[in-house]
Amino acid sequence: MISRTSWRRWRAVALAGMLGLGSGGCGDPRASLPLEHPTPTPFEPMQVRAQANVAAVPGFADQTGGGVFVTAMGQAIRVRLDGSLASLGNHPGNPVVPGKVHAVFRMGTGSALVETETGLFLSQGSWLISPPWRDALPPGLKATAATLDGAVWLAHASGLYRLRDGQLAALKVSGAALDGLSAMVAAPTDSGGSALWVVRQGELRVVLQTAVNVWQVRPVALPLESDERVVDLVGLGASETGPAELWVLTSQRLLRRAADGWRGVSLMQRPTQVLASGRFLWVKAGDTLLSHDADAGTWGVVSGLDTREFHFLAADESGCAWVQLGAETVAISRGPVPRVLGLYEGMTLVDDNLVVSARPAPGEAPLSFAFELGGVRVPSSGPTYYMGGVEADGTPRPYSFVGLTPGRQTLSAVALYANGTESRRSVSFDFQPVSTQPVSWEADIRPIHQARCAKCHELKGPGLDLSTYALWKTNKERILTQVRQQLMPADGPMDPQLITLIQRWAATGANP
Repeated sequence: MISRTSWRRWRAVALAGMLGLGSGGCGDPRASLPLEHPTPTPFEPMQVRAQANVAAVPGFADQTGGGVFVTAMGQAIRVRLDGSLASLGNHPGNPVVPGKVHAVFRMGTGSALVETETGLFLSQGSWLISPPWRDALPPGLKATAATLDGAVWLAHASGLYRLRDGQLAALKVSGAALDGLSAMVAAPTDSGGSALWVVRQGELRVVLQTAVNVWQVRPVALPLESDERVVDLVGLGASETGPAELWVLTSQRLLRRAADGWRGVSLMQRPTQVLASGRFLWVKAGDTLLSHDADAGTWGVVSGLDTREFHFLAADESGCAWVQLGAETVAISRGPVPRVLGLYEGMTLVDDNLVVSARPAPGEAPLSFAFELGGVRVPSSGPTYYMGGVEADGTPRPYSFVGLTPGRQTLSAVALYANGTESRRSVSFDFQPVSTQPVSWEADIRPIHQARCAKCHELKGPGLDLSTYALWKTNKERILTQVRQQLMPADGPMDPQLITLIQRWAATGANP
């Protein structure tokens, strides 16, 4: 178990009564609930089959392509964008070997939490890494969710846990564990802040932070019928086009929490499975499979796909869903969507010299390729498609992030094919150019290294030695890549404010 010093007891207050976080109703709640009536357009999806026998248990999909899944034999595997297998092995610095794998959950932008018989491991790059809290929880994870403060929440059979700054702690309600959780997602509240929404024993609740280390667990007044219960939750992230959203699957229907309250979504058949990532939603309803693009405000219905034996595994922010179709594992999307590398969904960017590259979808090469950002379309030639940065003499390339207006922005990678079809991947990010406030290694970066990096990145540690200013400066680009994509630290995601601080230090001259 976790050492006593690693655990902090939190105080949570369960409020009595139904607190109006949603619009309730009198009489028949279904009759009073506003309804949306999607008109989906049929489409034949692009399909990529995984070259492995994958089990029908939760997995992780990486927005740069591929993901981490579990085989029928209980082994964690990394699958590439084209369905082939990539290396994934036990890190030589681990104290134990990962046992039989039960499931994989999202941990950060590019990392996954792997639950095994010998404890919890982080999948980062080609390694399974043992964190200090590896044996804190026995098998029994139900869901994970990341909130805007850099914390990752773990819904476990034994209760609710919060991981932040490499420390794992349990949330208590009047001294008791918050057990019985089956689903969880981070989504906005009425005030616009981010909160943790959970399903407990078929009921929806919200976990709100009201002070330092103080949370309130509140019931939510959902407009449900007497025999209706909550089954699952998913969330859509914010973009330049629209705010983040909460979607609820009940035993009878699909609900959407809009700015003006709850709405029902009227589908031709009863929904039974739901999955979401980024600005895309997938719904299995009867024998149909539906896809919703929140930015475009459109719905599509998949054609030419036998969904009788069907199970969602994972989805990524590009609109791609990994599913189990009978004995096969297939990645499905609305077209050959390119993947963006170097910039991820929801990222805070301070470095206007960033170079972004793109990877086209497997199969036919695009006829032409371009990036769109800030109202400018920038052609790019392959085989490596990129934009941004500066030339060798320091002058900006034909287009860079220099001069981009601060605030929410969207970059699109656009591929045009010989048959006239166009496919795009749009990434929403927050641009906050480098401030004039000085950032130094000694005052700002060294404390981060000591708190989050030293246990692995010292002279005798399992990772690259980064124990001095000179080593950080020499390896700053490598460090930036790792923290930007939330691949490091190895004991859990870093606070977004610390990531921004490291970016600012590197972008302003890596001062001592």
